Amino acid sequence: MERGVSRQAARSEATRAKLIAAGRELFAKHGYAGVGTEEIVKRARVTRGALYHHFADKRDLFRAVHESLEVEGVEGIAAALAAAPSDDPIEAMKVAVRAFLDGALDPGRSRITLIDAPSVLGWAEWREIDARYGLGLASAALEAAMAAGRIPRRPVERLAGIFVAALGEAGIMVATAADRDAVRADVEDAIVAMIDGLASRESG
Repeated sequence: MERGVSRQAARSEATRAKLIAAGRELFAKHGYAGVGTEEIVKRARVTRGALYHHFADKRDLFRAVHESLEVEGVEGIAAALAAAPSDDPIEAMKVAVRAFLDGALDPGRSRITLIDAPSVLGWAEWREIDARYGLGLASAALEAAMAAGRIPRRPVERLAGIFVAALGEAGIMVATAADRDAVRADVEDAIVAMIDGLASRESG
């Protein structure tokens, strides 16, 4: 009985993964408004009933796609930090910023997470998801810098919220720019300057 249940759960999870993969591909290419549920189930090779078994509607699927990309983004930043040669927490923050902005250069990813998500999900829900995945990283980075004496001690949660909001706005600027590479360079320079400004006010 347990083996049968586990096989059924695996099939169910595989179907859900197919729907998310299909949604990601189509939303990235055509945008949320340009994709219909019939196209999604056809691309995923599942039934319409399977779609509505796993997701309430197209918006619910889009939310799952968006969250999967947020997870990937956090994992990408973590990988960049792991590969960074320096243990300096200020340099680590800069590495994280560059990794985030690299993601904003990807047209499909940025179309989903930075262009469509705020309007499809609504600003409040989009910010809640953004904060859930980004706020922990930002808080940990700032706490490490404060503990090392690289920046003065301040309320970490508030400062992290400001930092995440600034990064989100920077990402939107890159995603919507005609010349993404040029805007990416500009916003990276601005955010790195903000980090250096914090670090220049040494604690004590």
